[in-house]
Amino acid sequence: MSRRRVVVTGIGTVNPLGADTQTFWKNALNGTSGVGRITLFDTSGFGVKIGAEVPGFDPDEYMPRKVSRRLDRNSQFFWVATDQALRDAGIVYDEDDPEAERAGVVVGSGIGGIITMQETMDVLRARGPDRVSPVAITKIISNMAGGVVSIDFHLYGPNTTAVTACAASANAIGDATEIIRRGDADVMVAGGTEAGICELALSSFSQAKAISTRNDDPAAASRPFDADRDGFVMGEGAATLVLEEYDHAVAREADIYAEVLGYGMSADGYHITLPRPGGRGAARAMDHALADASLRPDEIDYINAHGTSTKANDATETAAIKTVFGDAAYTVPVSSTKSMTGHLLGGAGALESLVCVLAIRDGLVPPTINYETPDPECDLDYVPNTAREVDVDRAMTNSFGFGGHNVALVFGKP
Repeated sequence: MSRRRVVVTGIGTVNPLGADTQTFWKNALNGTSGVGRITLFDTSGFGVKIGAEVPGFDPDEYMPRKVSRRLDRNSQFFWVATDQALRDAGIVYDEDDPEAERAGVVVGSGIGGIITMQETMDVLRARGPDRVSPVAITKIISNMAGGVVSIDFHLYGPNTTAVTACAASANAIGDATEIIRRGDADVMVAGGTEAGICELALSSFSQAKAISTRNDDPAAASRPFDADRDGFVMGEGAATLVLEEYDHAVAREADIYAEVLGYGMSADGYHITLPRPGGRGAARAMDHALADASLRPDEIDYINAHGTSTKANDATETAAIKTVFGDAAYTVPVSSTKSMTGHLLGGAGALESLVCVLAIRDGLVPPTINYETPDPECDLDYVPNTAREVDVDRAMTNSFGFGGHNVALVFGKP
């Protein structure tokens, strides 16, 4: 029996380039940087003072206050992105709708409600245990983003959470695809979210020497594959894709953006933060995704790279692409939208999957901005600084996380 096909019928996002898909995509194609000085807290005393925040985000503009008050910023982002995506897909379930039992959620988040965690510890230390909020724990735990979406949008099918650092939301989309393929659901909300721009996360990443210190020029700080890159820029936000079984989508005359063709995973088994030199683990994930899609490397028209702007990651990913694609590595466009959005950590894979879907729809590939000085170790076509018209039939996105988690996804025209 042939496996069930999975298509994308709805998309939504809130991220540093916009609080909706249209605004985000316009800014991404224009090469706009979403990086600036951090405003969420006082950075006095911090060596890093820049980040990619969602500008002016007020959750009460998007959801009832009784909902926003019980959620960490992390879950608020995912709620907003999911609301957009379900509306885009034309899917609304009533509380007693039997179709809701065939609809589920998989969310990816690397850290969960770390802002609430930090604030709660401050209260505990300063004011004692009796002043800790009774909803603190539910705001902190990573699965609550998916849990509250299931409650508020009446999604009663499979509901789970991927916590694989910066690969988390790519895993979420892949896992949701597999749930539909095996027949356990017809519709899955899949995506990721992160709201980690806080004192705790910033200081830890800074001490690990993983983050850019280009405070004097924030817009130029995230520069994947450029020889002068000095670390990633923390970003925040969420993206949601509505995945649907193909015949189910056709039966309700849904608009179809793209098809999920392939999903591949692997582990580096090497180091808690550094990628395996040479990119062998990353290459295996790409190989698995291509095999799952029954495609040759030269049939991929665009790669949205993980491209974090760190020395080790960008060189390793380039090596992995060369291993998998051979001569085709030098002809396929490869771009990193993290140059504009910063690194959404656990939310990155979902946003970059959304980029692939839009590139397929519009035949436009967003640029890698701030690419000025070539690096001999990074010698592919990174679509420098200007968007490009490309007939994208099939696109791949890569996501790699601390702990050695590697994920690749392949999308195609349906």
